[in-house]
Order: sequence, then structure tokens, then C-alpha cells
Amino acid sequence: MMTDDILQTQDGTLCAAEIGSELQKQFAILPGGRGMNGNPIIVLPEFPDFSELEEEEVQNVLGYLSSVPSVAASGVGFVLVIDRRLDRWAAVRTTLLRIAGSFPGNLHLVLVLRPTTLFQRTLSDFLFKYNRDEFKMKVVMLSSVTELHAYIDPGQLTTELGGTQEYSHESWISHRTAIEAFALMVKTTAQTLQAFGTELAETELPNDTEATTALLHTHSQKKDEMKEDLQVALSQGGRLLECINEPLQTDPEYNMTYDELENLATVQRLLGQLDETETAFDDFWERHRTKLEQCLQLRHFEKHFREVRTQLDVTSERLSGFSEVSVSPAHAEHVLRELSGHEDKACDALDHALSLAGEGDRLIENSHYAEDSIRPKCSELRGVCEEISCTLRSKKSLLLRAMELHHALEKASRWCEEGIFLLASQPVDRCQSQDGAEAALQELERYLDTGSLHTLTDRSAICCQYEAVITSQLRDQVEKVFQKQSSVQEMFEKRRVSLKKLAAKQTRPVQPVAPRPEVKSPLSSPNQQRKERRYSADNAICKRVESPIHNGGTRHVSLSEEEENLAVLRRHVMNELLETERAYVEELLCVLEGYAAEMENPAMAHLIPSTLLSKRVVLFGNMSEIYQFHKRTFLKELEAYTDCPELVGRCFLERMKDLQIYEAYCQNKPRSESLWRQCSDCAFFQECQKKLEHKLGLDSYLLKPVQRITKYQLLLKELLKYSKGCDGCDDLQEALSSILGILKAVNDSMHLIAITGYEGNLSDLGRLMMQGSFSVWTEHKKGHAKVKDLARFKPMQRHLFLHQKALLFCKRREENGEGYEKAPSYSFKHSLSMSALGFTENAKGDNKKFEIWCNSRDEVFIVQAPTPEIKTSWVNEIRKVLTQQLKACRDASQQKSSDSVFQSPASNNSSISLSPFRSSGSKSQKKTEEKKAEANAMSDSSSSPKHKDDPVTSPTTDRSAVAKKRFTLQGFSTLKSPKGSAMSPEHGSKRHLVKSDPTPFGFKGWNKASLSVDASEENDGYSSSEDPMNSDPEDDVGKKLAPGKYTVFADCEKAGPQELSVKSGDMVQLIREGEEEQWFVKNLRSSKEGWVAAANLLSLISESKSSQSLSSSDGSVSGNISTSSSCSETYTSFSDIKP
Repeated sequence: MMTDDILQTQDGTLCAAEIGSELQKQFAILPGGRGMNGNPIIVLPEFPDFSELEEEEVQNVLGYLSSVPSVAASGVGFVLVIDRRLDRWAAVRTTLLRIAGSFPGNLHLVLVLRPTTLFQRTLSDFLFKYNRDEFKMKVVMLSSVTELHAYIDPGQLTTELGGTQEYSHESWISHRTAIEAFALMVKTTAQTLQAFGTELAETELPNDTEATTALLHTHSQKKDEMKEDLQVALSQGGRLLECINEPLQTDPEYNMTYDELENLATVQRLLGQLDETETAFDDFWERHRTKLEQCLQLRHFEKHFREVRTQLDVTSERLSGFSEVSVSPAHAEHVLRELSGHEDKACDALDHALSLAGEGDRLIENSHYAEDSIRPKCSELRGVCEEISCTLRSKKSLLLRAMELHHALEKASRWCEEGIFLLASQPVDRCQSQDGAEAALQELERYLDTGSLHTLTDRSAICCQYEAVITSQLRDQVEKVFQKQSSVQEMFEKRRVSLKKLAAKQTRPVQPVAPRPEVKSPLSSPNQQRKERRYSADNAICKRVESPIHNGGTRHVSLSEEEENLAVLRRHVMNELLETERAYVEELLCVLEGYAAEMENPAMAHLIPSTLLSKRVVLFGNMSEIYQFHKRTFLKELEAYTDCPELVGRCFLERMKDLQIYEAYCQNKPRSESLWRQCSDCAFFQECQKKLEHKLGLDSYLLKPVQRITKYQLLLKELLKYSKGCDGCDDLQEALSSILGILKAVNDSMHLIAITGYEGNLSDLGRLMMQGSFSVWTEHKKGHAKVKDLARFKPMQRHLFLHQKALLFCKRREENGEGYEKAPSYSFKHSLSMSALGFTENAKGDNKKFEIWCNSRDEVFIVQAPTPEIKTSWVNEIRKVLTQQLKACRDASQQKSSDSVFQSPASNNSSISLSPFRSSGSKSQKKTEEKKAEANAMSDSSSSPKHKDDPVTSPTTDRSAVAKKRFTLQGFSTLKSPKGSAMSPEHGSKRHLVKSDPTPFGFKGWNKASLSVDASEENDGYSSSEDPMNSDPEDDVGKKLAPGKYTVFADCEKAGPQELSVKSGDMVQLIREGEEEQWFVKNLRSSKEGWVAAANLLSLISESKSSQSLSSSDGSVSGNISTSSSCSETYTSFSDIKP
């Protein structure tokens, strides 16, 4: 606890307020002085009644005074000054005996000012020599204060003892009482805040808006009360600080005693703890208040959702009551009017629902904690709205179709009725004449011509066209209309035949006339001309494939056309590459001659500001070097590939090292831009721009190299897209990857130069592999338990830089400014040496988290990546770095072993015999050689992992099913020392599985239920510590396991859907061994079955008493464990490299 160093209640030490009456007697004081070695001085002044004091009083006062100095000062030992100049030897002897039996601390020296009378002085000299051994402590008899000054500086003594130190016993008691009262207040306040935080964290969120509003109000009131208590404590601490500093305010030359300085530091520390507590409490309250407000928003959303959902259900139910069919046009129009009226009401409900869905989207955008509950409701609302809208459109469309059919039937019926009326209205007497017959015939012909617009033509087409709305009643109406049409047409045909006969009696024969042929215009339209030109151009493109058309068939023609098209596209991209390259070179030359060279022109010197003098290299960087490379080399080599653009990748690959000059230019760009902003308005740049007739300023041209190196990868991507299957496709792919690598290196270097606070040379850390921002939690192991850094509720935001030799942790700081000045900087926090680093691939079941640790997991960093993909790339890169180092260590070890074989064969044989995994005979040696070959294969292929859970944790193991992987190189430190045989039993290791939770406010005492960032932690990985010269422990797993029942002694979470999770204490049964070193296991407690890796099983059941199959290999197990422990605990020459 933060006040235990003041109160020390765990030791039962009293407070000043509890023994105030004893302290007031002043038979022992702590004036605050120090001895020659910094020993605290306790003074026992003249007190005639000392022998009459109760033993408890003496013990209480001496015990309290000895507890006041700091632990460091008390450890040196106390110096007691006993003033008995006016007393007798009997009082001196009584005092010494009581001190010897009552003083609780480390007593360094006792200085006694003996009685001054001649008789008592002589008597004390004689009796002290006689009784010296009786006191059992170092006692020095002094005759005067002058002799006392030889042991203690007068500045550390009070005036009563001939010193210069001012001491007021009343003030001392007052200060101690106030300090202890303040410490008690701080402790009480912290405990109150802890209880309040626990109450808030354990409060269940209400399920309705009223209860949520009331809870928010209640918690706000309690929070205000807590804040008032905090302010009271801070005010009291401030007043106490002023009281302690009062002597300094009245006398600036005043020198505080050690105790006063400690009191001042104590109060300041308590005030600092209060400030930290207040800050943590405010942060915790803000998150709690936000959660309650989000809960209130959620309850409002859910309430509105229920209301809107009811409205939509009513709307949907009413909508289902509308019929899509109708018996008549009037009925269809009536239903359509009602549907339109209902549509207006439905639109209001739909708008309300969509608005609520939009509100839900805003809640999700604001990182609402109930996103998983809100999102489905939003989707449901939109789905129901879409369904209602579709139903409305469908019913409306069907009603319109039904009305259309009704109108068509009415139209056809009306035409038939009008036709019958026409036939009936023609007078018979008028049709007897030729003219009358012709007129009547023409009238019939005209009416029949209107039949195509009014009659129904195809019965089956009508039924198919209106199938969705046609009913049996409508089908009968259609049949009747067709029958009516047929009857009317038959009547018209009979009438027409009769009228033709009457009209044809006196007609003259008609002379046939040939139709006039159409004359096609010899001129074609402009559109036609364009089409003909395009056609001729296409023929020109396809000219090369005309011969295969006649010879090879259509498929070959198709392929040839596609190849020709891709070739044309490749030529376009190549032309763009060359044209932009020439323009780029010209622009660089223009800048160098029009700006850089002019800075050396004496005629322009008067226009150059002082801030720009001698800053040419800063402003232009290595642009001249870039220009020379492109002008003399790169452009010419690119032009050589004009006719074969698919091979241009080779040019890029050959010049990839030269293109790295852009890295230096980009690193200098922030300095260049900063200088440009300072001088951009000067007359020199304006005059140069005017001479060059540039519309854009210099800053636009200084950006050209950055844009150019970025442009290359875009052009290569285009070429690669059009060059699939070509000879240079692989070169293009490799060139693209290399260009992207340069861009990544440039980007990484821009971040690297922004690191501040690193004491050392970053180039000594090797090449920068990766960099990125992560959320980081820290855990520290103390004794047999691990505790998290309780000062934080949320993770630290850190920017990680992965080098070949170290992993740097930095804090990102945003800068104010423009352009590159606004780029972030990175404050160095700490680093981890890759030689002592291990990692766990999966942490806490989160696919975005992994663990990094070192020094036997004394300090563990839980790292959360923004996405699972980023996490995977980092894990793979770390694995690659560690595997390379591992291989280098193994190769060095094997070389060393090989050398020792030639030098001393006898010693080599003896070291081999010590391994518990080796057995005599060629079979064991052959097995060892096979394992070494497997280990080499593993390290060679580690950069491309085959499976998520493929292990890389052991230098001699290339396959394992461990779900959570840890990787370390600490084990290889054993190769540098012959100590610590694997048979040493004292190096047995034991792994503790500890769950820890962060607590609110950042100090000890918070319960686990208090707003835990991470509820629990799984620590079931392992770090490799086996000697690579020994046999592979994984091959021994199969020997140690056999079907049977075992008791589990550790927790293991499943890493896949087919794997089995077990808890400590479970009884499991091993049923059969499968492929890839896995066992099919049944959990007898949960009756669940699944696969568990053999390597995991060994660690889970290694202490089981019930497995007879395990007992046969206990020796091997213990040997394996002792080897691992020996490596990790005894030989740390390699892993002791600190970041």
C-alpha cells in the first residue's frame, strides 16, 4: 500500500496520537540529527524519574522513535546519546539495562555523558569496567560534551548537548501527528475510492431507460462526494507542506534536519500519490460514465426499436390484406387508391425505421460497447423496410397489370360492339350501287384496320403476359372476348365478301405496275465513315493473324488476338515509362541549373537570405547524384528495352542497388521542406521561377524524386498485369517486390530518424526489419506470482522497431506544424535484445495479440496489433530473425564441438555419456544425425511457415502441435560453458500458471473485478533451453506416453475446433496416438473428446501418479527437465545481453 511506509500498521507500530502522553514526558527524543555514518540519533535527556517509568512506556516510546527514520537510515544503526551528568551511577546502570532489554532497532553505539561529580565519576569508571559485559552493546562513557563532539558533529546535536541544532519537542510531536493523520487520510481515501471503483465495476447495467438514468445520477453524486474527499485530503496535505516549510520561509538560511527532510519528502510523495489517484479516478470515472451513457443510448435505441418494429409489423400485416387481383377495373382502381393511401403511412414508418437504423450506425461509429447487439437490429430494420418496400412495389405493380388487362378487355369488347353497330348501321339500299358498295367496303376496311389497336391477338400470349394476376374469372372474360372478336370478325368477313361482289360488277381491269427501285446514296454519313475507319484499323491490328485464320482454326485466332492486345498494352505502358523518365530527367536538370547552380551565382547573391546561405545540400539533398544516375545510366538502359517491354524487369533488378540513393533523399526531405518554408517567399526563388517560366514553385519540383520512386512500382504493376506467361514475368515480379522493398525501407528510415532519447548508435542494431504501432501491456514477475503494472487501465500505445539485433519500444508523439514538421517523433522507452527474446504467438485467445518476453519471463509484453494480418507478419518476421540467430548459434556450437573432438576425444566421449537421452550403439547416433538434419531443414524453411501452429520453439524440434508458441535463444547459452550437466538435480524448473488482472486507479488493493482490461492469461507455452547436441526431446514424447488415465496438473486451452481444452485437476484418458505427434484424448469430467499435442500432454500430466506408462520414462523426463533448467538458470552468457 502507498501509506504503509508511514503507518506500518502491519508491524503493529503505534502512532504518535496513541502515545502522545508518553511522548510529552520527553524522556527520549528524536531531534533529527545523524551520526558520522548517517546513523539516526536518539537522545535521552536528563530525566530523574526515568527509573520509575513503566516498562511499557519505555518500549512504546523507543519503538516509535526507532520506526520514524527511513528503512535505509535505520539499517545503518541508531546512536543513543544518554545525558546523565546530573545523575548517579545507579541511574546510568538502570538506563543502560532498560535500553539493552527494550530497544527494538539496530543499535550501533551508545554514548553516555556520565555523572560529573567526582565521586560518581570515579565510581562510574570503576563499575562500568566491571559491568561492561553485562550490557551486551557498545557503550562509550564520556566525561563532557566536548568528548561527545568527537563522535557526533555539533551541528547534529541540540543546544543542550553543546550543538547548534534547534529543536522543539512540541513542534516535532505536532508534525508527526499531522503527517500520520494525513497518511491515514490518504490511505482511507484510497480504500474508499477502491471500494467505490469496485462497486462501479461490479454494477450490472439496467435493462430500461429509467433505471439507467437513475443509476447514472446516483453514481454521479457518489463520484462528486469522492472528489470532495480527495480535495479535502489535497488541501490538508498542502497545509502540512506549508507548515513543514515554514522555517525556510522565515529564514532562507535555515538548514532542515534529516527527519524534517524525510517528513517533507513523505508529504510530497503522499500528495503525488493523491494526484495520481485523482487522475486515475477521473479516467476510470470517465470510462464508467461513458459506458453508462452508452447504456442509456442503447436502452433508448432498444425502446425505439421495439416501437418501430411494432409499427412495421402492423404495416406489413395491413399490406398483406390487400389483394393483388380484382374483378373489375373499378375494383382495381379502388384497391389501388387504398394501397396508395396506405403507402403514405407506410413510408412514414419506413422513414422512421431507416432513421433509427442510421442512429444505430452512428452509435457503432462512436465505438459503442454493444455493437454486436446494435448491428443486427439495424440490419433487421433495413431488411424489414426493404421487404415492405418490395411488397408495396409488387402489389402496386400487380394491380396496375390487372387494371391494364381489364382495360384491354374493355377496349376489345368496345371495339366488337362498335363493329356490330357499324354493320347494323349500313343501309342495304345504298350498298346496291357500285359507289355505295365501294364506300361501305372502304368503311369496313378502315374499321378493320383499327382492329390491331383494339383487339386481343394471341390468347396464350395474354395468359402468359398476365399470369401473375389472371384468375379463373378473368380467364373466362378473356375467352368471352376472344369468342366475341371471332364472331365480329366473321361477320365483317361475310359483309366484306358481299360488298366486294357488288363493287366488282362494273370495274375495269387494272394494269400491273412494277415498283420503283430505291436508289442508294453514294455518300455515307460521317458516323458510317468513322465506323469504316475503325473497322479498317481493327483489320490492320489483326493483319498478323489472318493467315492462322485459314490455317489453324478459330481458337488459335482468339489466342493470337489476345496476345496482340496484351502486346499493345505493354507497349503503351513502356512508352509511358520512357516518356515520363525523359521528362523527369529534364525536370531534375532544370532544378539543378535553374535553382541549385544559381545559389553559387554572384549576381544572385544579394537575393539569397542569410538562412539559405551554405544550405544548398540541405535544400536539394543528393538530387545531383540522382540526376547523374538517371541521365547517364538508367534512361539509356530503359530505352534498350523499348521493343521488349516485358523484359524491362531485368533492368530494374540490375540497378536496384543504385535506386537505393532515394533513401538518402527521402531522409533529408524533412530538413529540406523545413528550410523551404523559412525561405519560400524570398526574392531569390521568385526570380529563379520567373526565369524558368515555371507555374509551380520549387517545392513542387523537390517532391519529384519522391513521386518518381513511387511511380515505378505502379508502372511495374501494369506491366506485370499485361505480361502473364511471358519470359520476363518473373523478373517483373521480382523487380516489383524490390521496388516495394525500397519504398518500405524509405518509409521505415523516415520513422527511424524520428527516434529521440536512444543512447547509442541505431546502426549497431542491424537492419530495420519492420516498424509499426501497437497496444502494449506489461507484466512483471515477483517471486512465484506475476502481477501486472497496476498503474494503467488501458494499454500503452507503443511504436515498435524490429531490428536484427534488438526490438525497440518507443512512444509516438505528434508534432505541431505543417508538412514533414507535423510528422510524429518517437521517444525511446526501452529495448529488448533479440538474443534474449522469446515470444508466444497467441495470447489470451485474441488473434491480434502475441507475447514478447525475456529473462525467463520476468518481464512479459503483451502486444496487440491493429489487425490479425499485421500480427501474423510480425510473428513471422520475429520467428525468422530468431531462427537465423538460432542457426548461427547451432553452427558455431557444432564447429566448436567438432574442434573439441579433434583436440580431446576422451572428453567428448565422457560428455556424451552424461546425456540422459543418449544410448550406446549406432542406432542412437544415427537417430541424432537424423534429428540434426531435421533441425537444419526447419531453420532453412522458417521464413515461410506452413501452418499457424507450426512450432519454432526448440533448436532440435521441427514439428509440434503446441497451440501457443514461445521462441527464445536463451537455451543456447549453454553451449558456451561445460558446466551444469543435464543430470544436475538442483536445476529442476517449475512453471507457474498465474492469472492476473489489472485494477482501477493504478495501485495495489483493487479487486480483480474492477474493470479488468484483460480478464485472464494463458501461459502454456515453453521456451527452448535444450542443448542442441542432445537428442530431440520430441522424439522421446512418444516413448513417455501410452494409452491410459492421467490427472492433469495445468490448464490448456484449445487452439483449434478439433482440439480439446482441459483444466487443472481433470482426469483424462489417452485413447490412441494419431499423426503429427498428437493423441486423441477424452476428458472424463466433461465427457468431451479431442486432439492434444503430445508435447503438451507431457507437460500437463508429467506429475501424474496414476499413469503406469509414464513411470517407465520418469528418468528421461527428469533428465529433460534438468537439462532445460540448467541451460536457462546456470549458463546465461548469451541470454545476459541486456537491451
